[in-house]
Amino acid sequence: EHYSLGEYDENGGGPQRSQDQPTAPDNQRVRPGYRCHHFDKNDRRFTTPYLWQHCINMQVGETYEVHWPHSAAGACGTFNQYQTPFYDGMFCNLDTETFSTLTEQDIANAVGVQAQIFTIVNDETFFYPDLIRGMIVDKEYGQDLAYYTGSTTGSTENGEI
Repeated sequence: EHYSLGEYDENGGGPQRSQDQPTAPDNQRVRPGYRCHHFDKNDRRFTTPYLWQHCINMQVGETYEVHWPHSAAGACGTFNQYQTPFYDGMFCNLDTETFSTLTEQDIANAVGVQAQIFTIVNDETFFYPDLIRGMIVDKEYGQDLAYYTGSTTGSTENGEI
């Protein structure tokens, strides 16, 4: 999970949730993450419900972080570039024998993740038709980037293969 003090952090806001956090499709509890500072409970764009057709447990006014993994050993540039589960897309073109010869630095040089953070609003002027093809780079988006070395898996993985 990315972090940007004052923009996307533990002090950000969103719609009030009940004591019971939403669960993932596999009935696992979802750990609340950082939030953007855009939420305004008096602005209908942040509070008017939306009828989601393809997403589960998403909420207008909430903050979501979207990842696009890239790998020289994955299916980059193909329809299968962004696979589920995430880890399959990172090494799907790499056989086990070759993988076992790679050092941690080899993998770090070949794998990367782009991410963008969104506060969901119910306002068609912010509509973007296709996030599956990659991050938004139109106009001012995708310009102020941070680069760092870190995990591509988050806190749910232990790093064992």
